Amino acid sequence: MTADDLLRTHIPDKRVELVRGVLVVREPPGYRHGVVSTTLTRLLANHVDAGNLGRVIAGDTGFKLTADPDTVRGPDIAFISRDRLPDPETVGYPALAPDLVVEVLSPGDRLGEVLAKVADWLNAGTRLVWVIDPARRKARVYRQDGRETLITGNETLSGEDVVPAYERSLAAILSG
Repeated sequence: MTADDLLRTHIPDKRVELVRGVLVVREPPGYRHGVVSTTLTRLLANHVDAGNLGRVIAGDTGFKLTADPDTVRGPDIAFISRDRLPDPETVGYPALAPDLVVEVLSPGDRLGEVLAKVADWLNAGTRLVWVIDPARRKARVYRQDGRETLITGNETLSGEDVVPAYERSLAAILSG
């Protein structure tokens, strides 16, 4: 399957991605996932808009990370810096990796699949990946240079040099 095929594929009430030419179908996430995703999208978008830093995109928007075979991944939340934004008239999946990707875990997510997604993002050029685990009240931060950080409780998630001056406690994000 190609990215163009995926664009024409509709499976009602499912989330889909394309991983090295293979269609991956998942159940929709649960309520808690939606609350955390919405809260963080709002907080991040407000900061990005205030600083005219770029664009925050949510809702599993697809990004084409590799071609032949195609990989299209859809993060829960993505940030693209202003100077890297694709043409707003782009139809389909932009062939780029966002600067920041956020994945919010759902109860059915498997660790191996999540780590594979993180690897796909980083290998495609994403500079910072946050994996937020609402059930365990923690987050892991993955970086291009291979460093990984565990964030818990009132510790702060930082946009580092990817989303300058963005800092928010994990507790504030999880409180909804």
